[in-house]
Amino acid sequence: MKYILTLLLMATALVANARTETLKSPDGNLELTFSLSEDGTPGYALSYSDREVIKPSPLGYTFRGDASAKDPKTYMRVSYDTVDMGSGFVFVDAVKSEFDETWEPVWGEESHIRNHYNELAVTLLKKDFKGKAGKDVVMVLRFRLYDDGLGFRYEFPAQDNLKYFIVMDELTQFRMTGDHTAWWIAGDYDTQEYNYAQTRLSEIRETLPKMIFNNASQHVVGPTAVQTSLQMKTDDGLYVNIHEAALVNYPTMTLILNEEDLSFKADLTPDAVGCRGRLCAPCTSPWRTVMVVDDARKVLASRIILNLNEPCALEDVSWIRPVKFMGVWWEMITGWRSWAHGSRLGHGADTENVKKYIDFAAEHGFDALLVEGWNEGWRDWFGNQKDEVFDFVTPFPDFDLPGLNEYAHSKGIKLMMHHETSSSVVNYERCMDDAFALMKKYGYDAVKTGYVGDIIPYGEHHYGQFMINHYNRVLKKAAEYEIMVNGHEAVRPTGLCRTYPNLVGNESAMGMEFRSRILPHHVTILPFTRLQGGPMDFTPGIFEMDMSRNNPNSTQQIHSTLCKQLALYVTQASPIQMAGDMPKNYERHPEAFRFIKDVALDWEKSVYLAAEPGDYIITARKAKGSGEWFVGGVTDENAREMTVSFDFLEPGRKYMARIYTDAKDADGVNNTPETGSESCAKYEIKEMKVTSKTKLKVKMAPSGGFAISIK
Repeated sequence: MKYILTLLLMATALVANARTETLKSPDGNLELTFSLSEDGTPGYALSYSDREVIKPSPLGYTFRGDASAKDPKTYMRVSYDTVDMGSGFVFVDAVKSEFDETWEPVWGEESHIRNHYNELAVTLLKKDFKGKAGKDVVMVLRFRLYDDGLGFRYEFPAQDNLKYFIVMDELTQFRMTGDHTAWWIAGDYDTQEYNYAQTRLSEIRETLPKMIFNNASQHVVGPTAVQTSLQMKTDDGLYVNIHEAALVNYPTMTLILNEEDLSFKADLTPDAVGCRGRLCAPCTSPWRTVMVVDDARKVLASRIILNLNEPCALEDVSWIRPVKFMGVWWEMITGWRSWAHGSRLGHGADTENVKKYIDFAAEHGFDALLVEGWNEGWRDWFGNQKDEVFDFVTPFPDFDLPGLNEYAHSKGIKLMMHHETSSSVVNYERCMDDAFALMKKYGYDAVKTGYVGDIIPYGEHHYGQFMINHYNRVLKKAAEYEIMVNGHEAVRPTGLCRTYPNLVGNESAMGMEFRSRILPHHVTILPFTRLQGGPMDFTPGIFEMDMSRNNPNSTQQIHSTLCKQLALYVTQASPIQMAGDMPKNYERHPEAFRFIKDVALDWEKSVYLAAEPGDYIITARKAKGSGEWFVGGVTDENAREMTVSFDFLEPGRKYMARIYTDAKDADGVNNTPETGSESCAKYEIKEMKVTSKTKLKVKMAPSGGFAISIK
């Protein structure tokens, strides 16, 4: 009888532990359901207008080590037992709240951003942590539900029984409701430089090997692993996007597909010994985000990633400014010249050549000139992995650093520093103060960092916790010297530019330097994926698509029309934009070059006129301050005729529009020497008066586009 009574009491306790909490978005369309099962497993589900989007999915962790150890020197030594933080929780509390603010970004796609959400904070207790009676641990799950999506994260408050601990696995899952269409790149711990595939979820395994090509640093995670931001579309027309926000002191998340139930599980980038994160309470995870909207244009308009980041941490932001620049780099990228002094190809960054670029940039109203290959170390590093290569202060003998700075300033141009770290991270951190002090001395206020090659310390990955902390350390150090940062080969952005707006750009994707590898649909997908977390330095504005005209030894062709290159300045917004080609190629098309000179970089308002991932994007943006509008449209490999409505203009006013369109026989796909490489450079320019009632039919060539400036 006593045994039966004990069983009844245990069953009652389990039932009492089961818990469900719901939360609706401000507009009522999205509904989050938090659940704690009878065995104490936390989970969540998400629906949109009564349509299931995320099926009930588990949450939690696996820890390792003695998480109660208070000495960071010993917590790895005392125990290597795993601790289940995915079940056995007891419900403590659930608190709901609402938040609504409007904030002003330093720069961006609009001058004001609304941050409106309903929040649910669930406090859970892990009883007898590690089997030790009385060693209870608290974990908080915080959910924020916006009209366009969900953000949630794990929080570990300061507490007696949890201090230093190691994450061995994050158990977060995203269980899909069907075999959705997805736009994705291969999961990789070191690079995002891949073309996007468009497949069903069930086709990822068979497609992934076809998308892989060698990179300077590469670690493909697995046969069904994909990177965030992952864009999907359901058969009934919902657009679902999974990403993360506010990535700080934590490894980057990859998604691994379980083909049996079409669920994704979080996979954290490991460190050199296989640990997935080393944390110290109080701490939080990044936000895991699930955007859900019923129109592709709403994906582009979403600011959920920015809103989930902390407000600006810098007291003075007056030194942060949009920058339109040219660069001494395409000569080297195309193999015509070298980054190294003394090369048989000739050094691209010698004093006389840099002066020519300064003259051209000044003549055409640019703000700055990037110079790559200016400093000692390039000859010693290429093809090798070495710790101490660059010191970031010693120029090559043919690069007159003080003289060129004086010459540039006399022309109203600032030079932009290039810090290629060769992924020797500890060396860069040793040198940062000296490097930034030199920049400050000579008036450089923007740096392009680079992380080509495998990370040193050996075994670390570009997207691991060690490197995440490094990238953020660079941002903070640069801010001390009032320097803006444009990171290349760094981690994909997660909205941290709200907190540190001196992060004015990133690469973190396949940009124009990959030339012929870029597929026509690539730039119709980037705004749905990579650009969700922050701007990209795509280096657009290439006017010569036949690389043999830059380097006779090259046979590469860029599959784009010239007008598509113009449109990228609008469809891919960034406060730092490069005119990527050489002066000689712009001199051949002065009228088309005018658009690059005219286009704004900072925006009052953005309107997304038409969009479908992988197919096309048409965007209109109103410049901050001037009131001018700019419109850009891009298409994939298919020619399209689309109607542009000018109803975004102020009613009752007349405007003058300058329209750049592909010519009738333009072709950005079949533009080889055999088929006629000049077809990609054929365009037409016309001017016409427009009002808010104007509708204009525009034809885009295969892999083509159009651009419009409106005054």
